Amino acid sequence: MIEVQGLVKAYGAKRAVDGISFTVRRGDILGFLGPNGAGKSTTMKMITGFLRPDAGRALVGGVDVAADPVAVKRKIGYLPESAPAYPEMTVEEFLAFIAEIRGFRAAARQAQVDRAINLTHLGPARHQTIETLSKGYKQRVGFAQALLHDPPVLVLDEPTDGLDPNQKN
Repeated sequence: MIEVQGLVKAYGAKRAVDGISFTVRRGDILGFLGPNGAGKSTTMKMITGFLRPDAGRALVGGVDVAADPVAVKRKIGYLPESAPAYPEMTVEEFLAFIAEIRGFRAAARQAQVDRAINLTHLGPARHQTIETLSKGYKQRVGFAQALLHDPPVLVLDEPTDGLDPNQKN
């Protein structure tokens, strides 16, 4: 599902990612562990096509990220470390907006929104604006948008950040 070959990314003289290679097969779960600044988020950004590597390559579902980043983004659900959202939108409005961007229309859009809300237990906050939510609920909204299109690959950067022990479970 993911193949990374010799990825390199430098910020000036600082080499954030230095020739990392790995493979993730269908059904695998891979976690990155390391201190702040070790290149974990940078690697995820390169895999998802949000950051271009200085060297090496990444493939998702057999598609080269650099050659066709849009096709790769269709295959990935991505939750960045600080997931952006529109704070003035309700949870349902935001997820419907993301569903529309993902190409869902009318009934199919509503079905995907309902599915994502149910999977992430956001029902009680469905009609609240995002700005009024706790950090944990905001994180769930980010997770819901990542799951919305039922992608074959999920890339989650600190997905449990802000969640209490019950929410993590």
